[in-house]
Amino acid sequence: MNIKNRLIIMNFLQFFVWGSWLISIGGYLGGTLHFTGSQIGAVFSTLGIASLFMPALLGIVADKWMNAEKVLGLSHIIGAFMLIWASTVSDPAVFFWVMLLNSMFYMPTIALNNTVSYVILEKNGFNIVKEFPPIRFWGTVGFIAAMWIVDLLGWKSSNMQLIFSAFSAIALGIYAFTMPACTPSKTSSKKSLLTSLGLDAFVLFKQRKMLVFFMFAMFLGAALQITNAFGGSFLESFNITHPDTFGVKHPILLLSISQISETLFILTIPFFLYRFGIKKVMLMSIFAWVLRFGLFAYGDPGSKLYLLVLSMIVYGMAFDFFNISGSLFVEKEVQPGIRASAQGLFMFMTNGLGAMIGGYCSGLVVDYFTVDKVSNWQNIWLAFAVYALIIGIIFPFAFKYEHDPKAIGNIAH
Repeated sequence: MNIKNRLIIMNFLQFFVWGSWLISIGGYLGGTLHFTGSQIGAVFSTLGIASLFMPALLGIVADKWMNAEKVLGLSHIIGAFMLIWASTVSDPAVFFWVMLLNSMFYMPTIALNNTVSYVILEKNGFNIVKEFPPIRFWGTVGFIAAMWIVDLLGWKSSNMQLIFSAFSAIALGIYAFTMPACTPSKTSSKKSLLTSLGLDAFVLFKQRKMLVFFMFAMFLGAALQITNAFGGSFLESFNITHPDTFGVKHPILLLSISQISETLFILTIPFFLYRFGIKKVMLMSIFAWVLRFGLFAYGDPGSKLYLLVLSMIVYGMAFDFFNISGSLFVEKEVQPGIRASAQGLFMFMTNGLGAMIGGYCSGLVVDYFTVDKVSNWQNIWLAFAVYALIIGIIFPFAFKYEHDPKAIGNIAH
């Protein structure tokens, strides 16, 4: 098997492991284990907490002491045992700590997967910029495939999704050990601890433009996991009013349209960036989040199914236009010496602080609008929509940036 196909399998499995539970776990926790909104939100906050420090720490291990493919394999195998443990837990407090341990070993593998792919492609003489995106595309396919399998096999409300994910992670862990060696780089230069952890980029906060950008990155990062955490519970709440509809019987299949949309919107980003500029593209993303939540508020799996489908489609713009355009903004604005650290800071603010805050606060919102275990989902989604709307109103006034099509063209093409 050629090396690109081997990397496709690795990227497919990387996100297959995550897709097996990330979208469906909220329904299992709320519907089967009867966790409260804040308890479900706390579980999703573990992704953010782990992202604050573990990717940097395991990145140092891969840089200095152990082959990256081995760190990747070990992380998945250890994470798998955490998932098996989680499948036996019904206490909210214990479940939180077990999933935090899982997140501490899974979240770093996203960056490690990229590192292994980059190193192997480079060693084999491939152009990384040209060859990696089509390989990474199969990661999203793997995520969607796992969602479909969990839904069609009826595991969306049971602990089988965690066990399924665990065995997938073990398979990937073993497979990672068979990949070509990605040895630690031998360098005589000694990096400071701040540089190793990617914290030297905090100097960017001295620039007003970058400070505002990273603050809004945190605010938008809080929105990233909300529908992942509560989308399944929301659709399953229609069991009484719309019991025989597709959205109630197969909520994960319906939610997977979001990931399909994500793959398609990626292809449109170069055009939008060149035509409108990063500031307007990010503004489009913010108002797409307003639509995402607003359409959820007024949709249902019956006569208003089309509103839910529109919300899934809009998700692609909301997610991609923020994450990718934001990453490109950082790439363009930051001096070469701290670009990697700045990208780490971007991830720290979005998937770290933002996701952690979003997980806790969204759970509190759900609990606030829940009386006698019955949630007023319309008010919940409208509250999230208003949150995104406020960000969208403030952003264009707070973030000062002039669009330069030539500069964007150098990045986008």
